Amino acid sequence: MLKKITLLLLIFSFSLFAQIITGAQNSVEYLSKLRGKNVALVVNQSSLVNGEHLVDKLLAEKINIVKIFAPEHGFRGNADAGQHLKNGVDLATGLPIISLYGKHKKPTGKDLRGIDILVFDIQDVGVRFYTYLSTLHYIMESASESHIPVIVLDRPNPNGGRIDGEVLNLKYKSFVGMHPVPILYGMTIGEYALMINGEGWLKGGKKAQLQVVHLDNYTHMTPYSLPVKPSPNLPNDLSIYLYPSLAFFEGTPLSVGRGTTMQFQVYGSPYYKKTKFTFRPISREGAKHPKYQNKKCYGVDLRSELIDSKSGINLSYILDAYKNYRFKKKFFLKNRFFDKLAGSSHLRQQIKAGKSAKQIKQSWRKSLAKFKKIREKYLIYP
Repeated sequence: MLKKITLLLLIFSFSLFAQIITGAQNSVEYLSKLRGKNVALVVNQSSLVNGEHLVDKLLAEKINIVKIFAPEHGFRGNADAGQHLKNGVDLATGLPIISLYGKHKKPTGKDLRGIDILVFDIQDVGVRFYTYLSTLHYIMESASESHIPVIVLDRPNPNGGRIDGEVLNLKYKSFVGMHPVPILYGMTIGEYALMINGEGWLKGGKKAQLQVVHLDNYTHMTPYSLPVKPSPNLPNDLSIYLYPSLAFFEGTPLSVGRGTTMQFQVYGSPYYKKTKFTFRPISREGAKHPKYQNKKCYGVDLRSELIDSKSGINLSYILDAYKNYRFKKKFFLKNRFFDKLAGSSHLRQQIKAGKSAKQIKQSWRKSLAKFKKIREKYLIYP
């Protein structure tokens, strides 16, 4: 046991000083498989290789890219959350772009006609309701149905090995949660792809012909700061760390700072108790029509919070907001989006019943322990 602990400490110490090599950078592991093939890419603005976009990198290598599939927020990553994007053409390369958001979340057989191999390279943040996971699921599902191999170029999880939150009840399955995992699941996107395949979560229990191109110099304890925003409203490390705790507010009338430069670092509303701290959302890129546009919101500023990639979900924010919101009967939106984010109706009921954060977290323990055993089967990194 002592030897194992010593080995883990050595690996962790090495990872602190060695530069992480992403799957996209490990081109020797996948370039040869793309040559002479019709290739489709699932990419966005985060798909960088040493500062160069993967599309440009592969075109320079004479890889025959025939199509780009874009997730929520689009190929350039500047569209609003939930905005339905149309298919189009990338002006820089002339490549056709197929949007995988809105009504067209899953590639059709027609979309995949003539494609020999699919490459997925999108930066995730390690949170269940981040929709790139659902796009990964549908890519793998369509590929399995059309017998097309999928290569996932792995990227670090900026939320590291954090595992916390209620495990999704599949009765609440949606595009913001498709699998029975907790809100924070502590895996890279490549490990997650292996879990989707291995647990038989694709339609009909099918399995994709999957290759994960590994990271080098990475552990789940390795701190990682993203070189580019993964989406318009996660502008920095703190917003990414707070996201799993604050995204619950998307199912309530409160704002999390969309339409400001403090996205997912504040929360408030014109109907929250009056505070010294205020903010006023305006129309801006990534939030054209933010909640409470041009209205003064009272609330809480979390920009000085001491939080890192090892902290769990902080329920004090949502409990405080419920306590101090003027219209409690209207705190949870009628569309029950809150329940989809939480993974069941339990959290909503627990908040209304006055349960403490400790009591709520206690209710997660058994399902989290079960998930951790499943997770272990698919880990690539210590």
